[in-house]
Amino acid sequence: MTILNDIKIAIEAVKSNIGRAILTCLIIAVGIMALVGMLTAIDGMKASITKNFSLLGTNTFTIINGSAFVDFDDEYENIDYKPISIKEALCFKENFKFPGLVSVYMTYSWTAIVKYGTVKSNPNVQLTGADENFLEINGQEIEMGRFISASDVSNELQVAVIGKELKEILFKKKSALNKNIIVGGKKYLVIGVLKSKGQAFDFGSNRIVIMPYTNGKKSFYNPGSSYNIGVKVFDYKMLDPALNYSKAVFRNIRNLKPKMSNNFDFETSDGISNRLISSLTFVSIAAYVIAFITLFGASIGLMNIMLVSVKERTREIGTRKAIGAKNVQILRQFLTEAVIICQIGGLGGIVLGIAVGNIVSSLIDGPMILPWTWILLAIVLCTLVGLVSGIMPARHAARLDPIDSLRYE
Repeated sequence: MTILNDIKIAIEAVKSNIGRAILTCLIIAVGIMALVGMLTAIDGMKASITKNFSLLGTNTFTIINGSAFVDFDDEYENIDYKPISIKEALCFKENFKFPGLVSVYMTYSWTAIVKYGTVKSNPNVQLTGADENFLEINGQEIEMGRFISASDVSNELQVAVIGKELKEILFKKKSALNKNIIVGGKKYLVIGVLKSKGQAFDFGSNRIVIMPYTNGKKSFYNPGSSYNIGVKVFDYKMLDPALNYSKAVFRNIRNLKPKMSNNFDFETSDGISNRLISSLTFVSIAAYVIAFITLFGASIGLMNIMLVSVKERTREIGTRKAIGAKNVQILRQFLTEAVIICQIGGLGGIVLGIAVGNIVSSLIDGPMILPWTWILLAIVLCTLVGLVSGIMPARHAARLDPIDSLRYE
């Protein structure tokens, strides 16, 4: 008996018990869909994160008052991180002599409401005060109008650049240029609109109002808040020397002695994206757990179905043994049947998982993903589930006595 004959017989057996086979296939499909779907979506998220942070470039970093991520290492416990004052930020900008650009900025709020006439936004607008270099350092572009100039900053003008999504909310298809918007009860003249950065991981850049920090600090600055200092190095190969140089300059500004720890921190675009990608590990683990639980339940169901199938086909087994079928052939036949049921369910789960994963990926502006690794993993898992679930019923069938089997009613 060849493997092709085993497959043919197994398919006929599946057809004869189509109801139970479909139920088992559906359970397996759900488990595989959860696994492939979640892992495909995670791949899309990783690609989206990498894409968005690559826009910042590998030659930028930010000086902040403390780590933006929680760190449980003991070395951080006793460091007294202090807010970066406007005086310190401007002093750094003035003393930065490395080939590159420096931007001073602060986010005043992530929940601002912006109005134009009778139209107003939801309370999810980012309100930022910045200087003339903010645009280039943060990897953003102007779609229409212009960005804040050094003159706007020095004259403390009430002008603003807004994000593309905010423009569409307030102005629809009309031009936003030279229109007055209301932010915090104050009028700001719109001088520019940013290009869209996509809907995912844009960190509010599509729903943002950027104003000169000199104007914003008069109305929106909260005591104790910290300014950020963005730095862009002209040559990305000089990023590490620029980091060391900036560290020395800022330590000098804060009068830190050689043995004193830095009471400020640095964030690079690569560092942030790597940490965000690492945080997705927990989602991957959840996908494996969900798939394991579902497939475990499916394997028990399949085992029961196969045991019932063996019982119902006892006379068939006896007949085949009587005409010369060996135990190993009976064993192989039932194992093949179990694996086929699993593979049918797995195939459906793979198709659904790829579809669901790519829908999620498209919602976060991720690319189309064809996850060959997860497809292969799903096929292997389905094969293992089929073998594990089918081995006991198959061994039971192989050990049946042909004479007793022929007498079975």
